[in-house]
Amino acid sequence: MLDQIQLADGVSRVEIAQHTGLTPQTVSGIVRRLIDEGIVHEDGARSSSGGKPRTVLRINADAGRAVGLHFDPVELAAVVVDLLGRPLVTARRPTPRPADPAVVTAAMAELVDEVLREAGVERDRVLGLGLAAPGPIDQHVGMVISPPQLANWTRVPIKEMLATATGLDVTLDNDATAAAVGERWAGAGRGVANFAYFHLGTGVGGGLVLGHQVFRGGSMNAAEFGHTTVADDGPGCYCGNRGCLESLVNPPAIVAAAHRLLAAAPVAEPSLAAASVAGASSGAASVAGASSGAAAVVESPVVAGVPESSLAAAFRADPSTVDHPAICLAAAAGDPLAVSVIDAAAEHLATVVVNVVNIIDVDLVILGGHGIRHVEDRFRDAVVRALATRPLARQIRVVDVALSPLGVDAAVVGGAALVLHATFSPQVSALLSE
Repeated sequence: MLDQIQLADGVSRVEIAQHTGLTPQTVSGIVRRLIDEGIVHEDGARSSSGGKPRTVLRINADAGRAVGLHFDPVELAAVVVDLLGRPLVTARRPTPRPADPAVVTAAMAELVDEVLREAGVERDRVLGLGLAAPGPIDQHVGMVISPPQLANWTRVPIKEMLATATGLDVTLDNDATAAAVGERWAGAGRGVANFAYFHLGTGVGGGLVLGHQVFRGGSMNAAEFGHTTVADDGPGCYCGNRGCLESLVNPPAIVAAAHRLLAAAPVAEPSLAAASVAGASSGAASVAGASSGAAAVVESPVVAGVPESSLAAAFRADPSTVDHPAICLAAAAGDPLAVSVIDAAAEHLATVVVNVVNIIDVDLVILGGHGIRHVEDRFRDAVVRALATRPLARQIRVVDVALSPLGVDAAVVGGAALVLHATFSPQVSALLSE
């Protein structure tokens, strides 16, 4: 019932009975208890066809708080949210180097203290702490199991360590799955029965919501979309495969592709450079519009086919300055070389999205994460084009694509939403066992 009230953002007792199949008497009894506990409140009435006005029920957003943590190999983030999943205070800091488990846990606890202090929230009002961490994760024992980008993290009992350090009940999940929960609770997936979430950050992960339930799979590590092979002859991946999506579109891959092109570009004379820039727009359009051509340019650059770029001078002076943010910003500004690199990555993502849609038949695809900051539209447009032309069921319906409204905060808000989801959302397996 709480799930119904939260998703509807205003629903009557009669509507709850219709949606859940419970009797009106049962609904009234449960609602009375929820109101007495302060979790739900009555919010006026609205007219109904042919009957008396119905009282509207809503979640009391101020009845409690949840804390979310996102543990990324590069950055830690923490947030305090209300019961509707709305962020109240967010804070970030770099992940300690080296990323020793004890040191990282202490930094997490300090960050939790900081956001609770800034939000003015006492610990007794906190429902729990949700940690979104890199996988793989053993949910049964609360351990992070050898994340590929974290040395010395072999079977680390992070759930217990964080609970001890903060004094809060901890819920642990894969960061991309947590982000999907965040989208279901307070983002683009709100009220959507079936959706796939693609998280593009330091790596590439995913989350699935099927039949309004979070799908985690047998080992609780489902939706590892980043380890779908899209290029048989592609680079080796730490997972043991070759040509994985993650190895082609993560920030280091984007930087490497741009650097290969920039290294192959001839140093133009000033007079010739102006002419090249003047003619770059048509070249950029042809590169951006041809996925196979863009991918070929990235993998096997030919000097004659290397687009002119505003990044060239910076690259010649100091290649390290042409980093992932610089490339994305250049692509957002229309730089032909940066556009070719980003569009090639977007086409790889689109291929995996089409495969997921063909296999699972979701209603919505959501894209999010800091890895596509500034170039979200280019990634979305590539996926939209692919879903309009390539899935088998496209003549029956075309799957919607949305950019996460939570943006770079999707995983940390998702961490807090793990707590809300565990508290309020019914789990089919639990209901069947009762």
